[in-house]
Amino acid sequence: MPKPRVTIVGLGLIGGSIGLALKRAKGEELEVIGHDKDYLKARKARKKGAVDKIHWNLISACEGSDIIVIATPVMAIKETMKVIAPYLKSGCLVTDTASIKGKVMEWAEEMLPDTVSFVGGDPIVVVEEEKGAGLEAARADLFDGVLYCLIPAPFAAPEAVNIATNLVHLLGATPYFLDAAEHDGLIAGVDHLPFVLATALLGITTQATSWREMRLLAGSAYESATRFASSDPTTYRDACLTNSNNIIRWIDACVEGLKGFKEAIAAEDAERLEEVFTEAMAARERWLRGRKERRWEEAVSMPQAPSFLRQMFGLGRWERGEGR
Repeated sequence: MPKPRVTIVGLGLIGGSIGLALKRAKGEELEVIGHDKDYLKARKARKKGAVDKIHWNLISACEGSDIIVIATPVMAIKETMKVIAPYLKSGCLVTDTASIKGKVMEWAEEMLPDTVSFVGGDPIVVVEEEKGAGLEAARADLFDGVLYCLIPAPFAAPEAVNIATNLVHLLGATPYFLDAAEHDGLIAGVDHLPFVLATALLGITTQATSWREMRLLAGSAYESATRFASSDPTTYRDACLTNSNNIIRWIDACVEGLKGFKEAIAAEDAERLEEVFTEAMAARERWLRGRKERRWEEAVSMPQAPSFLRQMFGLGRWERGEGR
């Protein structure tokens, strides 16, 4: 009986780590095929043990596979689906790892045949800056204990959803089901807005006439605020192009919040400023504790009473999409 075959298209940090995690979990029980447009990277992935075989040709890599994992930048997913669609094994599962789901789900419905199933995926991983963000940083335990978003397409067969769920468990992650619109609205605030703010901060400061002197004073606060999880700028470009409405909504909320800060600082309102910083630091501590302990009940059950922090950022309006 032939081994189940998994093909990973895109062998960067995520794709490479998926291969390593699958080999850790199943070893010789399944066959992992790798493909990357950078053939040297594909060879490195095989040498690293993330895949059993590599194919330079995308179609050859995907033909006959039971599961196809597309771990490419989001704008490459549509073309990948278009190329492989006629050659997919009937009944196979196609999934992805992009941080945007609305457009990907549209492409899947448009491009993939009705003989296969698509379940969108997005692993919520923590990338440690000192370890890098490419294939070199790929590791088998990257997904251990993290949430792995799953968004089944309407045409996905129930057994395919079960396979996707089992795949996530094999990686060491916890499946988290939600729909594409909800995912993209949420991820814009906690994944996309941060890199927009980092880019804006870098632009404002490094282009300032005082940067020559300012750079000498930039310490850990500036370093952490300007950190990028990926070294590929197309990752951020693609997020802005495919999740624009949600990102704009969160930018608007941020602008309103900054106006509130400006007013409090200009008024020298010590009480308001201290309360806002106190609430923000407490909120961050609750989040970090919940993530570490994998317990989110406290955050869910937190009362939504008015606070300086919520008032300053107008959070109720923006969460309901009522911002300008």
